[in-house]
Amino acid sequence: MAEVDAVATGTGGSPETGTGTATGSGTGWRRPHGPLQRYYAPPAAEAAEAAPDPADINGPHFDPEVFLTKVRSECPLGQLLAREAALGREIRALDSDMQTLLYENYNKFISATDTIRKMKVDFRRMEAEMDDLAANMAAISTSSARVSAALQDRHRRSAQLAGVQALLRKLQSLVEVPGRLRRWAAPGADPARALHCYARARAVLRHYRHLPSFRAIEDESHAIMAELAQRLRARLRDDTLDPKELTECVEMLLQLEEPPEELCEEFLSHAGARLETELAALEAELPPTDPSGTAATPPPASDILDFVDRGSSAFVGNLCLLAASYRSLFEGHPGAGDGRLEAFAAALTARYFELLERRLALERGLGDTSLLVRALDRFHRRLRALLELLPTAGAEAGAALVARAARERVARYLRALQTFFLGCLGDVRQALAAPRPPGKEGPGLPDLLATLASSVLGQLKAVLAYVQLFTAKDVAFASLPYFKGEFCIEAVREGLVVAFVRWLCRTARGFADSPAERGAPAAPPALLLLLARLCLDYEATTISYILTLTDEQFPPEDTGPAVTPGPALCAEARGAAQRLLDHYVQVQGAAVAQMLRKSVETRDWLGTVEPRNVRAVMKRVVEDITAIDVQVGQLFEEGVRRAQSSDSSRRAFSVYSSSRAPGRYAPSYTPSAPMDTHLLSNIQKLFSERIDIFSPVEFNKVSVLTGIIKISLKTLLECVRLRTLGRFGLQQVQVDGHYLQLYLWRFAADERVVQGLLDEVAASAAHRCLDPVPMEHSVVELICERG
Repeated sequence: MAEVDAVATGTGGSPETGTGTATGSGTGWRRPHGPLQRYYAPPAAEAAEAAPDPADINGPHFDPEVFLTKVRSECPLGQLLAREAALGREIRALDSDMQTLLYENYNKFISATDTIRKMKVDFRRMEAEMDDLAANMAAISTSSARVSAALQDRHRRSAQLAGVQALLRKLQSLVEVPGRLRRWAAPGADPARALHCYARARAVLRHYRHLPSFRAIEDESHAIMAELAQRLRARLRDDTLDPKELTECVEMLLQLEEPPEELCEEFLSHAGARLETELAALEAELPPTDPSGTAATPPPASDILDFVDRGSSAFVGNLCLLAASYRSLFEGHPGAGDGRLEAFAAALTARYFELLERRLALERGLGDTSLLVRALDRFHRRLRALLELLPTAGAEAGAALVARAARERVARYLRALQTFFLGCLGDVRQALAAPRPPGKEGPGLPDLLATLASSVLGQLKAVLAYVQLFTAKDVAFASLPYFKGEFCIEAVREGLVVAFVRWLCRTARGFADSPAERGAPAAPPALLLLLARLCLDYEATTISYILTLTDEQFPPEDTGPAVTPGPALCAEARGAAQRLLDHYVQVQGAAVAQMLRKSVETRDWLGTVEPRNVRAVMKRVVEDITAIDVQVGQLFEEGVRRAQSSDSSRRAFSVYSSSRAPGRYAPSYTPSAPMDTHLLSNIQKLFSERIDIFSPVEFNKVSVLTGIIKISLKTLLECVRLRTLGRFGLQQVQVDGHYLQLYLWRFAADERVVQGLLDEVAASAAHRCLDPVPMEHSVVELICERG
């Protein structure tokens, strides 16, 4: 449509649009030949970029039929006629352009024809010249071959001359070898340079030895080097030679082809003497051994880390240098690799281990565990460097030494824990026995128990923290199998923690099992009670906490040895607590019983007067039982009591009379039928519940007080059975028994236990009374209330 519009307006493609008149100098200006050039030769880039359009009249893909079809379908008749006229004008313009182009380039075509003709002539002349040049090149090639042959011959003669000159220089240098060797091999000169010179000349001299001149040079050089070898051997026997100089000396002797076997022996002998000196210096720091063990060992002059540092840097370091030098010197020499170095190093390391063992034995105190761990770590690292050179130089012995040192330190910590616990017990005993000023109370049992338990547990945790240094990640020997398995289980868990808990239980139980030595004070009852509570707390929580903490800090391996289970330790702690509490009951019961025994044995029961008061000993018994109740209540719970009867404090005790008053017990009996009081007593025992006096007590206050009361009243009963009483003696027993019943029933788990025992006391007193006339119950109550 754009083209049609252009045709209609008379623009775009019309030949008239580009024409004009002459201007300027009168020369006519013609329109450029753009459309013609674009038609015949369109640019490649435009042709490549333009899409194929068969309706484009100026395009390379123009199709007249497509163009006419498009024009007829899109343009009306008027535009078609205009388009026809425009196309006619364009055709005429193109023809004119073609003629003009032909006229303008005619002279060029003529000139080009002349030029081509001249080029053909020049080409024929060039062909002739090329033939002449080829002939000349063939001649030059022949001359070059002759020159090349001459040059090769000259080069060969130059090489021969250079070889002769080099041979002359070598001969000259061989002639100069003795002088150089004499100058460099002189004392204080440069023997290494002499050996290098001799090594370079030796093969040539041996090869041409059959020539007299060369033989003379060789003999003179050999004599010079033999003298040098003698001086080197003399230097080899110098004790002040350091390892580096020793290695250089032996290396030069080996270059002189000295026997390797002899040099090997001398090398080890000299190195052994130096290492023995270093071991002697270490041994000089240690006190002499005392076979009897009676002499006092002085403290070491330096700490263990300093000792190990000197031993590692001096002895182990030089031994490593010796091993490396030995292998570099004698590697591949026959007779030098037969295990001499291994045996030599094993003997020296065994001595070094022995000295280190003696030094570790001097670490009797706990000291600084980190210092010991650092010392063992450095020893192990140095030993590992030595084992890389000498795998058989005491690897197992070194690991065993470190393990023994760790076990010994753990054993010392165990003894320290035991000493600490005994010290804490001493402080507790001192606090219990210290006199109290009037009005000022000392620390109570709960405070003493808390202090003791927290101190011991804190000390144990501190010990575990110290022992954990042996298994730290930055410690080299912690990677040994021993420290991953046996040390954690056997040394720490079983040898330290479990052993301390068992020792604590045995020590606590020892206060109840072993009788006090003659002259030694017995353990105070409060200490027995406190230890029983401590063992019971260990059984409840402490043992589980300690074992869990130990397993977290020292995790055991799944395939390790069996460990002591926690319930077994808890059972031991509970057994110790039970034994201590039973012993406490026996001790306190024996103390009260002793008062009752003395009060019965020291009184005249036949000549006593009519009772008007309760005896003072009974009041003291009630006071002591009350004090024991307060003491036990500080550490143990109340416990469960049996339901009490409503008239516990008002119960009257039955006192059996003689046969003169049988109607009191059997109203159906007649006075003529006397009653046997023995029979009545035995019948009453058949229907009464049997009382176990020394049965184990439970861990509560009521059970403990019941046990003490049973022991006390049983002792009173046995003492009354051995006495003969009068009427007033029987009445006094009646008053004392009623007073005890008034106060003791509230401490017992079952009031019937107190009532039964007091009934037996009253019955036994009536049986042993010559005139068994009891006191009226109202009078007894009045006396007890007044008392």
